[in-house]
Amino acid sequence: MHASRPGRRSVLAGTAAAAALTTVPFLSGRAHAAVPAAGGAYRWRNVVQGGTGFVTGVLFHPAVRGLAYARTDIGGAYRREDRTGRWVPLVDHIGWDDWNLLGVEAMAVDPAHPDRLYLALGTYAQPWAGNGAVLRSEDRGATWRRTDLTVQLGANEDGRGCGERLLVDPRDSDTLWLGTRHDGLLRSPDRGATWQAVPFPAAPSATGQGVTLLVAAGRTVYAGWGDANGTAANLYRTADGTTWEAVPGQPTGTAAKVPVRAAYDRHTRELYVTYADAPGPNGQSDGGVHKLRTTDGKWTEVTPVRPGGTTGDGGRDSFGYGGVAVDARRPGTVVVSTNNRWAEIDTLFRSTDGGRSWTSLKDTAVFDVSETPFLTWGGDRPKFGWWIQALALDPYDSRHVVYGTGATLYGTRDLTHWAPQIRGLEEASVRQLVSPPAGEAHLLSGCGDIGVMYHERLTASPSRGMASNPVFGTSTGLSLAAARPSYVVRAGWGDHGNGAWSGDGGRTWAPFAAQPDMARTAPGPIAANADGSVLLWSFGPGDPGFRSADNGATWSEVATFPRGAAPVADPADPRRWFAFDTTTGTLFAGTDGGRTFTARAGGLPSGDREFQLVAAPGRSGDLWLSLKGNGLYRSTDGGESFRKVDSCRASYTLGFGKAAEGASYPALYMVGATGSGTAVHRSDDEARTWVRVNDDRHQWGWTGAAITGDPRVYGRVYVATNGRGILYGEPA
Repeated sequence: MHASRPGRRSVLAGTAAAAALTTVPFLSGRAHAAVPAAGGAYRWRNVVQGGTGFVTGVLFHPAVRGLAYARTDIGGAYRREDRTGRWVPLVDHIGWDDWNLLGVEAMAVDPAHPDRLYLALGTYAQPWAGNGAVLRSEDRGATWRRTDLTVQLGANEDGRGCGERLLVDPRDSDTLWLGTRHDGLLRSPDRGATWQAVPFPAAPSATGQGVTLLVAAGRTVYAGWGDANGTAANLYRTADGTTWEAVPGQPTGTAAKVPVRAAYDRHTRELYVTYADAPGPNGQSDGGVHKLRTTDGKWTEVTPVRPGGTTGDGGRDSFGYGGVAVDARRPGTVVVSTNNRWAEIDTLFRSTDGGRSWTSLKDTAVFDVSETPFLTWGGDRPKFGWWIQALALDPYDSRHVVYGTGATLYGTRDLTHWAPQIRGLEEASVRQLVSPPAGEAHLLSGCGDIGVMYHERLTASPSRGMASNPVFGTSTGLSLAAARPSYVVRAGWGDHGNGAWSGDGGRTWAPFAAQPDMARTAPGPIAANADGSVLLWSFGPGDPGFRSADNGATWSEVATFPRGAAPVADPADPRRWFAFDTTTGTLFAGTDGGRTFTARAGGLPSGDREFQLVAAPGRSGDLWLSLKGNGLYRSTDGGESFRKVDSCRASYTLGFGKAAEGASYPALYMVGATGSGTAVHRSDDEARTWVRVNDDRHQWGWTGAAITGDPRVYGRVYVATNGRGILYGEPA
């Protein structure tokens, strides 16, 4: 899963040292971010999609049966409850200002202290992103203390599926190690409260991978290095916690350029290391598996299948190796995964003799994805997986193997039958939300990577999976006809065209008979007018908009439509259309069914493409404009004029739901700020007053893409997140 970047943030220059800042449990980042909850409690739950994002790491606790943790690239970390088989989110308290901390670079447990858990957080190591942080817990993630770092981490960058870069020292539980991408190796002497840079033989690079893994082998710590270019050393070790040395005899060459993951067999005292020519998850074309006998330093190559063979269609079988796990109960039993093997499809190889012989678990795999049907990707059956770098073997059950993919977490209890083990773990990056006023489904969603879903139930993954015909990757637009809600249109990156329509509320779809040339390279927002007779489709910032009056059979350019703007249909008058030109701060409107547009109100804040214009349901010309830090504006005359709403300081996204009892105007829901911090709010009186409906334990990082109330259930609100899927709240 690739997260959308919420916006630029000013950051301090990173250094190799780290500053300590201990906070009370659940305090989210900067002190001003906390906003008191008011107006009664809400109960928050995920709309069940079933994973949908990249699980980058899975970790069983070596000393507690059934205790496991998972990390994701943009969606936080989770603890598995063995009794229920569900994953519990652990960092939903991370707030708006700390959106960059929802990506988990690494995690670590303490074998000697089962309740201790450590997370290294930081989604991007780019100039516009903030520094990372380390969370430490004494109760398995129920509460946290936080230390802010002065270096950046990269949980959603290349190498995010590499081994854990965080480790509790095997000689001393108070000592922690943290490998960074660009700032070398850090050590904490006080269980993560403070951090210092330590000498390391390899020089960090401003653009490289740095430390790719940390693993304990007995009392020795090994560190993988991702910037050696296949010629210099890329695996180091320390036996005393002070002096690091290159491991003698280690493999070199392109196939061993990057050490991806490592696992230690304590019975045979052998360290298994997977290698690739790139950190992954994409871009790998070569790799191998090697093991080191730590008692005498002997290296042995145990690669199951060498990349570079010929595929069935005559192509090259290119891939690297990713995950590796050893059996804590059976000496010499090890499992490894291929990665980026698109032609022959990735697999897990299992050996029971220390890597002398291997069996492909894919060859006998039987899948059941009935719990998350989207995993068929519009076909008849799921593939074994891709982006397989997270891999774990239950230390208390030799036949319980789990592995992560770019969309889910698969598991088996018998090495043959596989099913998603993903309950409670949701990671979609959500772009659009529509709650129909009638019909079977209360919600339609448009997401990154997994397109559009029809949620006939909120508590189960959609039975139809992703919308098909065509199947979309990332959704760019989703709209229903306000007076004819059975008619829905969508746009996005599709396999057979980038636009489609539905006549049954989104249950089934058909591709448009034609599409503008622009749609092939830059599909953007799309909207249907009130009765579904006219469609407007917008494209890139410099591209014109296009109109169809025959359900997508033909399209004509609308020369006066502001280029790159999102079309907004009047919900009561099918002739009226609106669009906000974010480059000039001008509202454009048309009254002839979308054929022409003219400028109305001008002089509004400009310059940000994420500004949002929405129309109040059931009313003509009643417009609301969310202008982020510039606040919220309203027009009741079809955009001729706007007035600023005094009750809120900032507005990032706005939606409507069923009116409160006795109220004549729909309930408004907003992600924004009425005081000092950003939160989710509801107003029952046309934005004169607001009630905060989330709390400090339920913030989910960045939530600025979409929000909507339910037009049939007062108080219910759906919130789009960038990595935690769709949350819905109802008065408790």
